[in-house]
Amino acid sequence: MSELHTPQAGDDMARDDDVVALLMRQHGDIRNLFDEVEASTGEERRDAFRRLVRLLAVHETAEEEVVHPFARKGFPGGEQVVKDRLAEEKAAKETLAALDEMDTDDPKFMPRLLKLRQDVQAHARAEERYEFTHIRRSTDVTDLAAMAKAIKAAEAMAPTRPHPGVESGAKNMALGPVAALMDRTKDTVRKAMGK
Repeated sequence: MSELHTPQAGDDMARDDDVVALLMRQHGDIRNLFDEVEASTGEERRDAFRRLVRLLAVHETAEEEVVHPFARKGFPGGEQVVKDRLAEEKAAKETLAALDEMDTDDPKFMPRLLKLRQDVQAHARAEERYEFTHIRRSTDVTDLAAMAKAIKAAEAMAPTRPHPGVESGAKNMALGPVAALMDRTKDTVRKAMGK
């Protein structure tokens, strides 16, 4: 294993009673995992990439289920902010799904990974600037903590490696592993939020 091994999301058992602080920590974990994938080879690269896929899938799905619904109604212009973030997320998910089907030793893998990294980092900066700052200003500590709790539940429940077909049947088998992991995360978040 690499010396710079980024913990799996949720492994740190951090209190995380502020959704913005939690999501910012995850953005850092995502950057670290991109570094780990780029710096490694062979089995280490495959392992780091599996962890990156898992964290990206859990992170984006939890944002869609927890953060975006609040942002749509929580502050002026929230609907447009969310619309812009969803467009960015859609493009990143498509690239992630394509990468997930590739061997990490494929010569085309690293150029595509670097493009994904660029897109994910631009998306994270936009979230931090246009969504997270408004969320922190527009809600109280109770709501920040409730949203963080739902995201932590999703982290804890998501499998280390997606298993298509286990989560919700034939539809997920057709959509592939990344989509299956996202569906399972949605279910977990909804349960944690009492929906």
